[in-house]
Amino acid sequence: MPFYFSNLILQFAKTSIGNKSISQGDLRKYINRELKPTTHQWLKEVGSNVMKQAVKDADISRQRWFKGISEKPKYRSRKKSTPSFYVNYESLKRKPHGFQGEKIGYVKTTESLPKIPKDKRYSNPRITFNGKYWFLSVGYEVDVEAYELSGESIGIDLGIKNLAVVGNDHLFKKYKNINKTKRVKQLEKKLIREQRKLSRKQLANIKSYDKNRKPIYSKPLNECKNWVKQIQVIKNIHRQLKNIRTNYLHQTTTEIVKTKPSRIVVEDLNVKGMMKNRHLSKAISKQCFYEFSRQIKYKSERLGINFVKADRFFASSKVCSSCGHKKVDLKLKDRTFNCPNCKCSIDRDYNASINLANYSI
Repeated sequence: MPFYFSNLILQFAKTSIGNKSISQGDLRKYINRELKPTTHQWLKEVGSNVMKQAVKDADISRQRWFKGISEKPKYRSRKKSTPSFYVNYESLKRKPHGFQGEKIGYVKTTESLPKIPKDKRYSNPRITFNGKYWFLSVGYEVDVEAYELSGESIGIDLGIKNLAVVGNDHLFKKYKNINKTKRVKQLEKKLIREQRKLSRKQLANIKSYDKNRKPIYSKPLNECKNWVKQIQVIKNIHRQLKNIRTNYLHQTTTEIVKTKPSRIVVEDLNVKGMMKNRHLSKAISKQCFYEFSRQIKYKSERLGINFVKADRFFASSKVCSSCGHKKVDLKLKDRTFNCPNCKCSIDRDYNASINLANYSI
């Protein structure tokens, strides 16, 4: 359902009369008065708040695009987007070993909802599906505790060889690239094998080709049970890989923040530009640099740590951390920084982390 409403409001934005976009309130009225009684009677099977919130979310993304905060919203795909829907927080109630929701009734869960004070409530509850399991996620207010910080400043240099190198004048620690571990490599090899199986099943179902060389199947693919089963196998492997990477990011960022420095400086990488390099694009996408920075940011704010994102054009790797000399001809293959001015020899990533720790706006 969220796919439908998100795409519907984007379609209305395109077909608006007189270059004036339709408001999300008018769209909700149109769905309730015109579509619900006639062609879309299945809307009665779900709570009305599911439709309202989906339209609001699409409208918020459109307004953010108008203000220049985010990029232009795109049509959502049933194949690629994560299925999720909103649950009305007023009808959401804690039950033994589960919860009670609007239109969905009692749902048993492995974990119960967190207990919060009576004067507070859950915010923005959502139910999502990751390809195998369903999850209920809720937000609630937590009092921020005051922590005693160490007064130090640390820099974090992100890379492909190592996920992150954390350092300052007397600290040096590397966090390995999880994608080079044995388990991840096994899953990636398994993924390639299963994708080949899927391709063979699809080719075996082709009857002929049309004039545009598009395949004509003897039977629709979604009706081929073996093809559908193979799709699910591939989804489960992708889910395992995602869980491994996300879990490692949380472990790494939590360990860094728990050192309780007064300031954390992270470099601002042009990931979109880096992805244009066809030799490194796959390795860069696996590292999840944006998610790493996002986790560091919100975990730092929770502890009262000053989070700083260095300027994108700050040459952290090319500047000597000892004398400040800039080595312009430094190449990516040079893993050791050898300063021609002060003859200092230091690990390239450690040198960058020290420069980031000493970064000043």
